[in-house]
Amino acid sequence: MSNKTVVPLIPLRDIIIFPYMVVPLFVGREKSIKALEQAMGNDKSILLAAQKQAKTDEPKSEDIYEVGTLGSILQLLRLPDGTVKVLVEGKRRARIKEFVSADDFFLVSVEEIEDVTEETVETEALTRSVIKSFETYVKLNKRVPPEMIMSVSAINDPGRLADTIATHLTVKLEDKQELLYNLDPTRRLERLYQIMEGEIEILEVEQKIRKKVKRQMEKTQKEYYLGEQMKAIQKELGEKDEFKSEIQEFEDKIKTKKMSKEAEKKTQQELKKLKMMSPMSAEATVVRNYVEWLVSLPWGHKTEEKKDIEEAERILEEDHYGLKHVKERIVEYLAVRGLVSEMKGPILCLIGPAGVGKTSLAKSVARASGRNFARISLGGIKDEAEIRGHRRTYIGSMPGKIIQSIKKAGSSNPLVLLDEVDKMSHDFRGDPASALLEVLDPEQNHTFNDHYLDCEYDLSKVMFITTANSVQGIPYPLLDRMETIRMAGYTEIEKLNIAIRFLVPKQLKAHGLTEKNIEFTRSSILCIIRRYTREAGVRNLERQIAKLCRKVAKEVLKKGKTTKVRIGKRALLKHLGPYQFRYGKIEETNETGVATGLAWTEAGGDLLAIEVALMPGKGKLTITGKLGDVMQESAQAAMTYIRSRAEEMGLEKEFYQKLDIHIHVPEGAIPKDGPSAGIAMATAIASALTKIPVRKDVAMTGEITLRGKVLPVGGVKEKIFAAHRGGIVKVLIPGENEKDLKDIPSQVLKKVEVVLIEHMDRVLSQALKVKKVDEIFKGPGGDFEKEPKTGTTEDDAALRH
Repeated sequence: MSNKTVVPLIPLRDIIIFPYMVVPLFVGREKSIKALEQAMGNDKSILLAAQKQAKTDEPKSEDIYEVGTLGSILQLLRLPDGTVKVLVEGKRRARIKEFVSADDFFLVSVEEIEDVTEETVETEALTRSVIKSFETYVKLNKRVPPEMIMSVSAINDPGRLADTIATHLTVKLEDKQELLYNLDPTRRLERLYQIMEGEIEILEVEQKIRKKVKRQMEKTQKEYYLGEQMKAIQKELGEKDEFKSEIQEFEDKIKTKKMSKEAEKKTQQELKKLKMMSPMSAEATVVRNYVEWLVSLPWGHKTEEKKDIEEAERILEEDHYGLKHVKERIVEYLAVRGLVSEMKGPILCLIGPAGVGKTSLAKSVARASGRNFARISLGGIKDEAEIRGHRRTYIGSMPGKIIQSIKKAGSSNPLVLLDEVDKMSHDFRGDPASALLEVLDPEQNHTFNDHYLDCEYDLSKVMFITTANSVQGIPYPLLDRMETIRMAGYTEIEKLNIAIRFLVPKQLKAHGLTEKNIEFTRSSILCIIRRYTREAGVRNLERQIAKLCRKVAKEVLKKGKTTKVRIGKRALLKHLGPYQFRYGKIEETNETGVATGLAWTEAGGDLLAIEVALMPGKGKLTITGKLGDVMQESAQAAMTYIRSRAEEMGLEKEFYQKLDIHIHVPEGAIPKDGPSAGIAMATAIASALTKIPVRKDVAMTGEITLRGKVLPVGGVKEKIFAAHRGGIVKVLIPGENEKDLKDIPSQVLKKVEVVLIEHMDRVLSQALKVKKVDEIFKGPGGDFEKEPKTGTTEDDAALRH
């Protein structure tokens, strides 16, 4: 039988209400409260249907199950927080035929469904099986009261029996909804029986696990009790236990260690407390660890330092090529150490790009000075406790990395390398850079106090070397405590020598090859440096050499051990592939509006072509090539200088109002910045305006002012090397950079003429393709010789060594 009616609907979350079920509900959603008010105003009938997803706060018609239970409101109570507590009773199943309204609340047209059961033998058998299975389920599941067995046994209607039992099952929402959907009482009993049998099996396994865990706990307690009895018996018998021997060992170490009075007193106090404690207590473990740390530190134990300067120089030269300034500083320290018995350890900071050998140099210094070596990586450290240690009140506390490294080194005068000191950061746990201030201050570190040790330790004999890629990441107070030594990127010649002396022999040995199997020429190594790497250090160069060795090792294994491969241009293209980088080369012809500048990068120096094009226009200046703010301002300064000298150059006074000028620096994907291209830009602009070509074999670097003065720049060494490599025969540099020429090898200066420049007028006379100066400065007052001689003469440009 079925009967259609229109009733309000409440979507339920995580609950299914069956017919004959009385249950309290807490209603908080506005739509549901309005549905209850509508039902109370009519005959108190309401449809209770579950929603498919409990997380949905505003369910729609498609989010609600089609079959629910038509119920009646027994009691309704409004609570102070705005929610409603309602007691409902399920009457019969109902199917939603249509959603009449969903504005203020859900109003649905439903079809009531009544159970029709045929009394058969199968139904009777199912009923008995279900009741019996439910009895077993109640015995295993303590959440269902035992009285329910009597209530269920008294029900004769199969449909009502299935619904009543389903109410008390702890199963998934989908399984309960499936039972509600099942309109045939017999089929419903079958499905209910299957679900109960599955639940009973799970409950039996859970019961077994509980019993097993309980037995294990009883066994553990028993073993602990017996263990305590054994210890008591051993104590009565007077047997020497392990705890006593450990304390005796600590006492012996205290006598042999040259501890400070404060540390010895604290150790004795803690050891006295340890004797009175139970060995198994948690506090005893903490005290034991603390005493162990104190007695394991190398109090007063020093390694004998080497004072042979010649031997130290030999070791440093053996391990590293170049790095003259760093080696000199180390040898100076060893020389002073040989004259003074007591001297505080120096604190050096090696600053340079990645791969130039900062970390390996520190190891060589330790070997040359006869000190033990310990390395601390500071990259990414945020917590001050990493340096100073944790206080003993915390679980798992331990000393900081400084004390740990001293223990690891095994002496009180090791060389400690603080790697990547510029990579530290800080957060709410403190600033590790501030904690390093005491460590790296020679006036304070003799009384360094670690939070864990809580007593002073002398770090004044320790030699600290820190490394960083740049000074920008190092706080000034910390930087002020260190002696900085800058390690510039290797030049091309230095890389070539490092490859021949160190990298090639190292990789041959690593790949099981000999010089009879592979031959590297100087030109092939230069080609790898120029065409396959672009770096300040030599890491990628070593990788490329290793790659070639692997390729040759493969051929040697195939063709025999007598195979020999000569690494030339063809072999490089075959094994390493096409060239990966280009490097600056001299222009093929003298061109108008194109000047050759010099740039510094972390990978070394490079030639920088600067192009200027003129077009009819209204005086617009366009600057392209991914240039930074400083470089753009430099271009504007160059343009202003040319405008200020327009009359002397023979240009129209208002020439800039009739022309658009475009300045471009090629390789636009690479960011460029800095003021050093100023004179090159001014030269290119002057060339384009006067139609005088720029000499292809001249390169230049220097900052320009509005008055035409040429100011000093950095990276001169690398820039002159780039000019030499690119075939440039004359380089113009600021006069104040003369001091940098002492670092440049004589073989380079023999092939490259370096001219020292003080003023822009002199740059133009050297760079533009003219027979005499008057061809540039044609206007009144433009005689170059009348310019104030602030620079050097051409004769001064010849370098003397």
